[in-house]
Amino acid sequence: MAKLLAVTIVIIAILSAIPIVTHSWPGNISVGLPPDISTHGALIDEQYADTMLEAGISFLASQFLLAYFIWRFSHPNPGDKIRSFPGGAAGLVIAAFLLVGTEVLALGVFGAKAWGSVYLTPPAADAMPIQVQAGQFAFYFRYPGPDGSFGATRPDLINEANANFFGLDMNNPDAKDDIVTAEMAVPVNKEIHLLMHSKDMGHSFYVPELRIHQDFVPGLDLTVHFTATKIGKYEIVCTQLCGLGHYNMKAYLEVMSQQDFDQWLKQQAALQ
Repeated sequence: MAKLLAVTIVIIAILSAIPIVTHSWPGNISVGLPPDISTHGALIDEQYADTMLEAGISFLASQFLLAYFIWRFSHPNPGDKIRSFPGGAAGLVIAAFLLVGTEVLALGVFGAKAWGSVYLTPPAADAMPIQVQAGQFAFYFRYPGPDGSFGATRPDLINEANANFFGLDMNNPDAKDDIVTAEMAVPVNKEIHLLMHSKDMGHSFYVPELRIHQDFVPGLDLTVHFTATKIGKYEIVCTQLCGLGHYNMKAYLEVMSQQDFDQWLKQQAALQ
């Protein structure tokens, strides 16, 4: 019975690894990543692949080792000498700590470049700033007007009934030409600098194709920069459970040619 269990563990481990290796589930359902449309996406994908490879090898090795021990030691012969791990339980814990610690450290070293390209490298001086506000249960986006500056805001002026979602202070000259939209558009191959904040609770900004998944933290202003490389329309979703309307909290990112973006921005300005 024990040997049957050992064989079953090996079979299940191998079968569970096949969809990951082949990037598909039964029925030809793809489990691969969506197309990458960002300049930093290749580094993120490489880090993801390295993590999956290391975790997969560790998983299979542990299952095969478990099966071996079950097969080998489940029915000891009378009189067999009981063996212990060198150093006892303490030695086993230290060995496991060193093994796991080395793996985590290696992943951190390999991923430093990917992480740094998004979070530790400042955006270019000519990057386009866009403010992103998350609140139950919608995203809103603010673009500076022709003056290139964002106007002043005041939390007490936020009024959704009057569509003043950011609390723009219209007594401030810079605020008069700001453009606020419920959808986000950016020009292709242009670096974008997102200025992100939440007006109520935790939310997130997730665009799989951009390889960006950034949480909004109430009380903190966060920044992320990216460059989209492919024209198209992509979904922005919130992945933080933020209330009953969380399931419907989404918006769209449209990557356009520079000419189309300029036209879109003029249309939005006319609607303000």
